[in-house]
Amino acid sequence: MTAVLTAVVVGLLVSILGTRAAIWALVRHGYGQPIRDELSKNHQTKRGTPTMGGMVIILAALAGYAVAHLIRGTEPSASALLVLGLMVGLGLVGFLDDYIKIFKQRSLGLRSRAKMAGQVVVALAFALLAIRFEDDQSLTPASQAVSFLRDTPIVLPAALFVVWALLIISGTSNAVNLTDGLDGLATGASAMVFGAYTLIGIWQFNQSCQSAPEPTCYDVRDPLDLAVVAAALAGACIGFLWWNAHPARIIMGDTGALALGGAMAGLAITTRTELLLIILGGLFAIITMSVVLQVGYFKLTGGRRLFRMTPLHHHFELKGWSEVTIVIRFWIIAGICVTAGLGIFYAQWVVGA
Repeated sequence: MTAVLTAVVVGLLVSILGTRAAIWALVRHGYGQPIRDELSKNHQTKRGTPTMGGMVIILAALAGYAVAHLIRGTEPSASALLVLGLMVGLGLVGFLDDYIKIFKQRSLGLRSRAKMAGQVVVALAFALLAIRFEDDQSLTPASQAVSFLRDTPIVLPAALFVVWALLIISGTSNAVNLTDGLDGLATGASAMVFGAYTLIGIWQFNQSCQSAPEPTCYDVRDPLDLAVVAAALAGACIGFLWWNAHPARIIMGDTGALALGGAMAGLAITTRTELLLIILGGLFAIITMSVVLQVGYFKLTGGRRLFRMTPLHHHFELKGWSEVTIVIRFWIIAGICVTAGLGIFYAQWVVGA
């Protein structure tokens, strides 16, 4: 527990102080956010707001995790390093996207194929490595079984597991990216999900099959260290939110959105809660589905729209809702989803016991 508390505190402090320094540096170099012309006038006022703030979130999370291990004098685990590596790798893809937007002063960065290729390469490396590195109990960071609250009887061949992991990682990272359209929206929702994974990791550690071999125990490699990772990310998001809340002084950009989405997917895979992530990250799923439904409806009806604009938060903006109102109400939805996910996770253990 000391490591978890250290990670969240260090992550928060590095983020809140580092973001302030980043704002100063980014403004000085003129690294501002381009804004799509079709967005509302309220968004046009954000043109030039410093972006690529996700770099601070990544560094703060890494610092929180590193300091937690330095204080305890313990070595990092394979599971945690893989999740952090996934976060950094996708963050680099997002950084390239953000840099191109700033350098060329356009709202589109990397071409979609290049961006997807970068995500696939990083996700592929994670998936291949995650089914290696067995510990003394023959547990690997990831399992080839499809998981919900724990592994299910559906075990995939290695090749299909890689495809499954690619879908989870690309879907989650893009979902967070779509949600990052209003001040603080994705940051606050992400902090809630990482808080949930902190609790899940601690619970799995306390009920581990290695320490408490019972029918309801969890066969997860390095659950406590994964809780440390999640805590560091939660603290980093909260610290960044101090500056990212409306009116945002800085934007996380694709650098942060892809990194946070990748970290969520990595935690879901390594804690054996892949399908539970759909519930825990319900807000991200809802916003992504709004885009899917809009595109599908547009094609089926020959140009008619289901929503005024997607992602979903822009629909409510065009209906006249204020940005703060949308963010707070969407945070409430995110909180309900996280609470429901944790409730299902705990209820399954109680029923199984």
